[in-house]
Amino acid sequence: QEAGGITQHIGAYLVEKGSRRVTFIDTPGHQAFTEMRARGANVTDIAVIVVAADDGPMPQTEEAIHHARAAGVKLVVALNKVDRADANPQRAKEALAQLGLMPTEWHGDTEFVEVSAVTGQGLDDLLEILNLEAEILELKADYDRPALGVVLEAGASASQGVLATVLVQQGTLRVGDYVVCGASYGRVRNLLLNAATPIAEATPSLPVTIVGLNSVPSPATKLYVFENEKQARQVAAEREWQMHESQRSQQVARAFPTTREGLLDALSRKGKEKPELRLILRGDVQGTVETLRHSVEQLSTDEIKVSVLHWGVGAISQDDVNLAHSDPERTIIVGYNVNADERARVLAEEYGVEIRYYTVIYKAIEDIHAILEGRLEPEIVEEVRGHAEIRQIYKSSRVGNIAGCIVSDGVITRSDKVRLKRAGRVIFTGDLSSLKRFKDDVRDVREGYECGIKIAGFDAIEPGDVVEAFALVEKKRTL
Repeated sequence: QEAGGITQHIGAYLVEKGSRRVTFIDTPGHQAFTEMRARGANVTDIAVIVVAADDGPMPQTEEAIHHARAAGVKLVVALNKVDRADANPQRAKEALAQLGLMPTEWHGDTEFVEVSAVTGQGLDDLLEILNLEAEILELKADYDRPALGVVLEAGASASQGVLATVLVQQGTLRVGDYVVCGASYGRVRNLLLNAATPIAEATPSLPVTIVGLNSVPSPATKLYVFENEKQARQVAAEREWQMHESQRSQQVARAFPTTREGLLDALSRKGKEKPELRLILRGDVQGTVETLRHSVEQLSTDEIKVSVLHWGVGAISQDDVNLAHSDPERTIIVGYNVNADERARVLAEEYGVEIRYYTVIYKAIEDIHAILEGRLEPEIVEEVRGHAEIRQIYKSSRVGNIAGCIVSDGVITRSDKVRLKRAGRVIFTGDLSSLKRFKDDVRDVREGYECGIKIAGFDAIEPGDVVEAFALVEKKRTL
């Protein structure tokens, strides 16, 4: 149901089947969301690799398998779209076997389940397989301790403030607990199951949305419970200071390199400032904004640089426009699933700051890629337009020697540059001072026609010489 028909956010959902409960962490399949898939693999016990039976595995499927293996979790394959007429589960299994996922019916150790998200075929079988794998793994958690969890995603709402989706891994999280997530802290005002149903407490494996944090935490940060607000605030403040110190140290290291390699790199860059596209990114949730930031930063090349000046969650604000106004020719504001507030829109129009809105990540990446290509210095290429053979020389005391020619191929244009060739060697390169047909000045002369040519600044022409006309053309370059 997301824009573009692709998953662009990480989601967490609780499914109940009889007395069993399964929490699904849903990660995007698009190639841009590598980090989200890695994050999902690291918080799960079993990874379900979803592969379309009509297409087979994609490059990001292989990447997801690597993430799951690196996290040490059990893999199960769901072959989706088996209801389609062109589905070929056998071919998909063979392709996955090449990636090391051998089906159990082929004496391998990977369970394959054929499913259809449209008809519901095989979904009960999938849940049964997951329950069986969970029993074999003997998964256990301690309920009687302060909660420990991990932030899956975070954002902000105008009505509720900061919202963080958290997976509880140990202990029990309750309304009223004081929590710390990275440099964010607060008192849990509300717990929402499946982002909608209020609950009083969350036990291990429950995905819940927390309302009450003071700022938007980064995905993958751990959640800890503290006895009181003073402790939570102090720990969060220390972490924020450490983050700022780390960032400052990195900035100083870049500005004042101390290693030989760093100094050589700095000297090589000195005086070679390359074109730069500056971006301010705003989005609905932290994880997708991070993904967009990493994706656009990777578009930088040796010739043009992408710099993300600022990025964050929430509507585009007046502060964002003021920041872009410092260099509006090189700075663009990108809104990803968010809009600009009224003051920001008015100010952007007044300052001439460009704001672009997107709901699909690959559209944003494609557009930024196109902008970068448009800012590359064009390549100057030579295009040969035609040749003319000199048949006769006409001497003029007023203008000098005029070449009586016949165009042997192509076209000779008055604005062209020319090379004079004699016996295959170039003896002069310059411009035309005149191009005539009989006594009339003309713009061009085509193949098979006679013409009079005067080469600017050069009179040492001879019968049999060849005039080669060419133009220097700007060619758009690509990244």
